[in-house]
Amino acid sequence: MNTRDLPAVSRRDWLGAVSTPALAAALLANSSRAAEPASAAPGARAGAHVYNIRDFGAKGDGTTLDTAAVQAAIDACARDGGGTVLVPAGRFVIGTTELKSNVTLHLAASATLLGSGDGKQYHAIDAIPLSGDSTLGDGNWALLFAVEAKNITVEGAGTIDGQGQLFNNYGQSQPPPAGISGARRPYHLLFHRCENLVVRDISLLRCAFHSIRVIQSERVRMDGLFIHNRVNVNNDGFHFISARYVTISNCTLLCQDDACALFGSCQFVTVTNCVFSTRWSVFRFGGGVVKNIAVSNCLIYETYGCPIKVGAGGMQIENLSFSNIVLQNVTGPIGINFSARGRNDAALAPDAPRPFVRNLSFSHIRASLAAAPSQTYTDMLTFGRIYDGEQNSCITLNGLGEAFIENVTFDDVHVTSAGGGTAELAAKRKIPQNTREYFGVWSEAPFGPPAYGLFARNVKGLTLHNVRFEVAKPDLRPAIVLDNVIDVSINGLSAQGNPAGESVLRFTGVQDALISAARVLTPAAAFLQLEGERNAGITVDGGDVAKAAAPLAFRDGATEKAVRLRS
Repeated sequence: MNTRDLPAVSRRDWLGAVSTPALAAALLANSSRAAEPASAAPGARAGAHVYNIRDFGAKGDGTTLDTAAVQAAIDACARDGGGTVLVPAGRFVIGTTELKSNVTLHLAASATLLGSGDGKQYHAIDAIPLSGDSTLGDGNWALLFAVEAKNITVEGAGTIDGQGQLFNNYGQSQPPPAGISGARRPYHLLFHRCENLVVRDISLLRCAFHSIRVIQSERVRMDGLFIHNRVNVNNDGFHFISARYVTISNCTLLCQDDACALFGSCQFVTVTNCVFSTRWSVFRFGGGVVKNIAVSNCLIYETYGCPIKVGAGGMQIENLSFSNIVLQNVTGPIGINFSARGRNDAALAPDAPRPFVRNLSFSHIRASLAAAPSQTYTDMLTFGRIYDGEQNSCITLNGLGEAFIENVTFDDVHVTSAGGGTAELAAKRKIPQNTREYFGVWSEAPFGPPAYGLFARNVKGLTLHNVRFEVAKPDLRPAIVLDNVIDVSINGLSAQGNPAGESVLRFTGVQDALISAARVLTPAAAFLQLEGERNAGITVDGGDVAKAAAPLAFRDGATEKAVRLRS
């Protein structure tokens, strides 16, 4: 046919004759061919694919066990060189599932991975050793885990619900409904010897054990997480064991046990812009060689058992910074209990160098203390025992035996104690020498330390600048008690006293101390009481101590030779 014999067709008529879907398909095909030339090498799109778990048989009905389908999607993704495994809308019941290198597990906003209530759906991860290494300890069971993997991300606005309420509570003896208990309870996420881990933006609820446990891994980022873990007594939030290069930011953790434990040799860790509340401590350190940790811009509320706690026996710890921290309704806001003797959690090599705790900084802290833990949680099944030492607590730096805590600074710190300390508490002079956890150092009745603000024993290099100690109701204890402390600088201290108490400050065995620009806020019997013959080189320079009936008092052999007053 001669094309010259065909009727003329306008561009508008031609477009109208072609269906919109057909045209779109043609354009998309041309675009795809342009983006993917025929000569593209195999695997050129590795990492760009999305693997929807429903395409692998997942039902998401909240009843069917979808472990095999989820694992198949992860395996396919890893086999193809990586990509994204999508958990779409639905409630997907799973047991133990392995994450693999170069895989991003993405949970859609309306997606939930639901931990099975059947204990048979979980198993130990044999590649994670436990025996003989207490820095690993605490079990090797998990809902999601990875071992010696790289480039793993768990993300999305969805939820991982461990259904921990179905498992046996820690330490209880009745048969567990889910068939497993104790250290065999699964974590939400368990990583061992992994590199480049990211967990972000998801909600982690009701774990049977600790929510996230990271062991001997590097380059770890936790961001934007919501962890609510209060159903199984021993419910921790983060558990890091000998992890390095860790960043934690923008997270909210409501737990029942340690919210952010750093055990073993954790190094180069930052925590910022987070909210914490827990029955027990938030930041807990123990065992190994710990250094270069910075915590900033955090809110801590309704936390007992000591928000910032170092139980250091046979370990090395240095270069810790805590700044811009608000603590509301807490007990024992800061507790450092250091002994050169070994502990079960030390896990040091036989040739490990001398243990030490040094170079600690606490700045811009605002703390309000409770007289004792309050059992007011509405979302916690079991509150647990209230320990003696949680009552009438204060900041504690407690070096034991021949061990000294070195170079500690408090700058711009304001603590309001609940008050109510008795003359019997104030009279305590012999503080027990032990390293028991959970304030065992205060285990002898009467409960509580002899100070309402700061008790420090065996410290070298203590600096207090712009520190304020107040009480919510009358307290007969001194604001500060120092025992065997060397090299002290106290500048700009403001503290309340009580005329029925002995003094605002009490020193025993203190050497080389300068107190400048101090203020006594309320009437007191004495500003500074020296006790014993070992005090020496103490200078009180200026300030306003007029509300104290006497600037100095002496007891048990202390004399005026140990102190110099300068107006």
